[in-house]
Amino acid sequence: MKAWIINDIGQSPVLQRVDLNEVKDSEVVLSVMASAINHRDIWITKGLYPDIKTGIVLGSDACGTYDGKTYIINPGLDWGSDQAVQSRDFNVLGMPINGTFAEQIVINKKYLYPKPLHLNAEEAAALPLAGVTAYRALMIKTKPQKGEKVLVSGIGGGVALFAMQFAIACGCEVFVTSSSDQKLEKALQLGAISGYNYSNPDWAKQLMADHGGVDIVIDGACGNGFNNLVKICNPGARIAFYGGSAGKIDGLNPQLIFWRQITISGTTMGSDQDFFDMLAFINKHKIVPVIDEVIDFENISKGFNKMASGSQFGKIVFKH
Repeated sequence: MKAWIINDIGQSPVLQRVDLNEVKDSEVVLSVMASAINHRDIWITKGLYPDIKTGIVLGSDACGTYDGKTYIINPGLDWGSDQAVQSRDFNVLGMPINGTFAEQIVINKKYLYPKPLHLNAEEAAALPLAGVTAYRALMIKTKPQKGEKVLVSGIGGGVALFAMQFAIACGCEVFVTSSSDQKLEKALQLGAISGYNYSNPDWAKQLMADHGGVDIVIDGACGNGFNNLVKICNPGARIAFYGGSAGKIDGLNPQLIFWRQITISGTTMGSDQDFFDMLAFINKHKIVPVIDEVIDFENISKGFNKMASGSQFGKIVFKH
């Protein structure tokens, strides 16, 4: 079969023919209809994860068919029984084991979930990794209540957009940040109340003047900009962050955090139960993933280049 392989760190994946993995007990062969790229795939090619294996098929998201039915894959493998934290065996599909950028994939049946009926294959393929990450960050870590004010930073990325959509579905007022005015305008069209360009050093002051602070923050960057996220928090606010693309946080004010009783939580992916509950939420509210572009499977490199540029608004999907 054809598959996109990472053969060398620092180089783009290449399309080549590979053998399908041996099918073990409880495993099936899923014929992939569509897959989607995540920042994780970019970071793997750059060698930014420990113990990266070469010769591996990349990709964590997929929608495909098995035995005449259509499924999506939960890419979080071996979470374990503890809902609070993943097990030591936890790993993500697409490295260290072969992923979804292939014509077929061998996968344990327990990670297959029926495709939401209101989504087509490309929309469904956009859902798994970013969807469960956003669901856990928002619903499990911060527990939003109707009418609360939620800030989602870095709008345009897959997780951020899902967090925004989920919060709106919960009846929250949602505000967003981006360095792109165009992305902010698109978020407003999708239901955000206000958008702030974080390139403006006074954006946090402006949000406070406009709305008086927020109750929840969902962030994927950290870095020194995290200090502004703390400053806009109301007493009792909750912050959840799922990434650290902007690096370490310097100058964090502990007095502001403990005096306002602010809770800060880190989160990664989600449990099997989170994935099940996320799909139920998607089905109940008929949420449709935001897709930036659908690209032919043979031209996956175009998707990698676009993701690396940061210009996308929504998920980049590959049609197999």
